[in-house]
Amino acid sequence: MLAVQILIDGFAISALYALGALGFTLIFGVSGVLNLSHGAILVTAAMVAWYVGTDIGLGAYLGAVAGIAAGVVTAFATYFIIVRPIQRSRAIANSERELFVLTGTLLWGVMLQIGLAYVFTSTPITVQPLVSGTVNILGVSTPWNEVFIAAVSWATLGGLWLLVNRTKVGKNLLAASINPRGLTLLGVELQYVHLVAWGIYGVLAGIAGVLLGGFLGTSSAYIPALTGTAFSIVVLGGLGSVSGTVFAAYVVGYLETLTAYLVDPSWRSIPALLLLVAVLYFRPQGLLGRR
Repeated sequence: MLAVQILIDGFAISALYALGALGFTLIFGVSGVLNLSHGAILVTAAMVAWYVGTDIGLGAYLGAVAGIAAGVVTAFATYFIIVRPIQRSRAIANSERELFVLTGTLLWGVMLQIGLAYVFTSTPITVQPLVSGTVNILGVSTPWNEVFIAAVSWATLGGLWLLVNRTKVGKNLLAASINPRGLTLLGVELQYVHLVAWGIYGVLAGIAGVLLGGFLGTSSAYIPALTGTAFSIVVLGGLGSVSGTVFAAYVVGYLETLTAYLVDPSWRSIPALLLLVAVLYFRPQGLLGRR
């Protein structure tokens, strides 16, 4: 029974990790931005979903919609307030822009963390689940919410795949990640592509934040750990690699689940971090990265 429990819990948390880290990968692949305020955007979505759905009492579904909208708004705020001004500043040398963006998004994440603790609460809260009840899976009683989270995460991942591979907008995103200069020569406005990418990122982060808040709970104090987990998954899989991100999310998710059940929950992040150090030493481009 324990093995089945580990398989079920590991699958759900890994699917959620994949969804949460995929937006991080998308933004880096399209615009070259490592957004260190990522965890703050996830928690913002979760906090707003909790406030609207539970604290105000409008219900889980309206709370989820409000949380996703908050994720989109915060993502665009990150782009227009922090990233875009740095990228367009003439006072910053091109060779230093990435460092300034890293620093700017990191500080923005800290500001969001302080703001969330002030406006809402720093006490851990749980977002109201969208489905209730339990189901028996191979003899293990599993919350329907856990099954729902895994299903929504994979449905969202599938929708993103269809968008990128079957639509003109998606193909522009893919082209921008491979050869942005060539894309501009074809008459496509790169700024528009970046706006689309940040919008999609906001939706992904919003959905992931709401689901995460209903599965593991959330707090403004969780922001650094969430950003660190997403960054670890993206680096482990290979920067800019979508398939690598999904694969690494399952490696990290199952490592954490195994450690929590077989060793101690407080040690759950240690094996994944040790694996990340080993990969950086022996294969710095990541498990499925090309460079």
